[in-house]
Amino acid sequence: MRISPFFLQLRSAYQSEMDDLTFDSEGRDVLRQRLTQRRKELGFLLQMIELSPEMVAVIFHQGFRFKLPAVMDHLLTHESDEFPDWDTLVDAAHLTPWAHELTQVILKEPMGAWFLTVAAGLEYMYGKPDTTPVAQSADEDDDEDGENGDEEDGDEPFNEFDAEEEKAARVREDAGADWMVEQGFDRKDR
Repeated sequence: MRISPFFLQLRSAYQSEMDDLTFDSEGRDVLRQRLTQRRKELGFLLQMIELSPEMVAVIFHQGFRFKLPAVMDHLLTHESDEFPDWDTLVDAAHLTPWAHELTQVILKEPMGAWFLTVAAGLEYMYGKPDTTPVAQSADEDDDEDGENGDEEDGDEPFNEFDAEEEKAARVREDAGADWMVEQGFDRKDR
């Protein structure tokens, strides 16, 4: 399965967020308590749905039941400005009753439907162990002139799009770190 750069970047941030919520400093599993607390802070979290969706999406952990995996797999191929309407995903990403209540609040926000799409995609990837990106085919590796685009060191070339995506990811990460500091947590070293 091919995953878009948007979801690839958010996947690791979502995984880190879940890891941070799972255990306290003494190694005890406190995920349930922390998720309950985070869900109670939804009013505050709404301001972060566009800037750091992975930090808010965790409130939907175990809130989706994925009935149509092929639809979800297809969603993961889209960039953030290419998403299908949230209404078209409702059958594929069925909400549990408690999660449905949260969506009613979120859908009132200007970016609410977009965010729910992101949250469903992140939770789907989190629960699906085989969402590693597939290597590109030989046709996709060829550049426009038909020459093989392999670099000497085996890495793909870094382009302006990659730079912009990396910059956006850093901004989201910094905003998330700032929010965590405001909540009383220590800033993580990079």
